[in-house]
Amino acid sequence: MNTPASNRHTDTNDNFNASAKSYVVTVLLCFFLGCLGAHRFYVGKTGTAVLMLLTLGGFGIWAIIDLIIILICEFEDANGFIILPKRIL
Repeated sequence: MNTPASNRHTDTNDNFNASAKSYVVTVLLCFFLGCLGAHRFYVGKTGTAVLMLLTLGGFGIWAIIDLIIILICEFEDANGFIILPKRIL
């Protein structure tokens, strides 16, 4: 999959590509505006974001599941890169 270098970065400690989207912003958007799908709009998943908006986050259940997936670092952006917190060395 060809993706622009600006959408990803290489984590030299783990040798894989992670999303350039902010983990903290994604968590906050999901926590406060998850029922509106704001976190999915942010990471580029507009199709499912619209569905979340129309169903109010799957009546809240979908938003809670997304929050858990984000917190355990398994949530991917639209390009398939995992959104990870930045490491502090």
